[in-house]
Amino acid sequence: MSGASGTFAERLIAWQRRAGRHDLPWQGQRDPYAIWIAEVMLQQTQVTTVIPYYRRFLEHFPCVAALAAAELDQVLELWSGLGYYARARHLHRAAREIMETWGGTFPTRSEDLAQLPGMGRSTAAAVAVFAFGERAAILDGNVKRVLARHLGIEGYPGAPAVERRLWQEAQALLPRRDIEAYTQGLMDLGATVCTRTQPRCAACPVAEDCVARCTGRVDRLPMPRPRRPLPQREVQWLVVLRAEEVLLEKRASLGLWGGLWSFPEAGVDEDPALWCARVLEAQPQALAALEPLTHAFTHFALRIHPRLVRVERVAQQAAQPGRLWLPVPEAAQAAVPAPVRRVLRSIPAI
Repeated sequence: MSGASGTFAERLIAWQRRAGRHDLPWQGQRDPYAIWIAEVMLQQTQVTTVIPYYRRFLEHFPCVAALAAAELDQVLELWSGLGYYARARHLHRAAREIMETWGGTFPTRSEDLAQLPGMGRSTAAAVAVFAFGERAAILDGNVKRVLARHLGIEGYPGAPAVERRLWQEAQALLPRRDIEAYTQGLMDLGATVCTRTQPRCAACPVAEDCVARCTGRVDRLPMPRPRRPLPQREVQWLVVLRAEEVLLEKRASLGLWGGLWSFPEAGVDEDPALWCARVLEAQPQALAALEPLTHAFTHFALRIHPRLVRVERVAQQAAQPGRLWLPVPEAAQAAVPAPVRRVLRSIPAI
């Protein structure tokens, strides 16, 4: 799309160089590993949240060989609190695949990168652009919003037909040169100007021919996901304390919070005393209900009922693989989901 002041790409490139972001810790380099870690962390997570995790992750795993050699528990521990833990598991698997299949050298083409676990077409394109200068289109959530508004594309961007149209437009808008500045400009525009709420249209370099702005539909594009009632599940967490230690169990590698440590779970109607007798061969010395909490996932909400259970002695088999007794402060720093950490920090003083 052209305008009196240049093409969409030309205006975006000029704006990025003048007003875009240039001091992010993963910028100004061609290391595909460092760029990849940043791009995966930035999936569904804001830049300000990502930066400290990114720096800490690179300190522990400075190269793909170090990440591949690490145990998954180490990776999950550094990821703890960042959410969407499948990303960490995919990073670990992809690092091992790069070592085993690609000899430790990153694939240079986006179509090869996209075959790595958890990579996806848009993330692969971003890595290929910034590390290797490939002329490839990206289409993350921010870019979908920019294009839907600028081109006046109706419909929910996650719908297959709408997403196909957005990919076609993203490819058609690619410039012949300055692909890095253009790609960064798209990211910067969506993150800092063409935001989901209260976009700053007056500061937008492509506002002149933005269909949403010209037709008064900025607040209606892109269209939201069709609303469906969010189902609710309930679970009881048994916060079992023995002296100054708490019992954690490792979750299955697949499924909710896969591979992380959590509290033992029980049905909401199950008696904690019976659970202790059956699993720990112990009788609780005290029982108390902690404040319930709700954690929302994409497809459901989990209503959690934590029960504080104090025991003195437990059977030897309670200390088996998959179970771990840790001091409460140490448990709060382990590879646990955010709601588990929240409960640990709310435990009354022992």
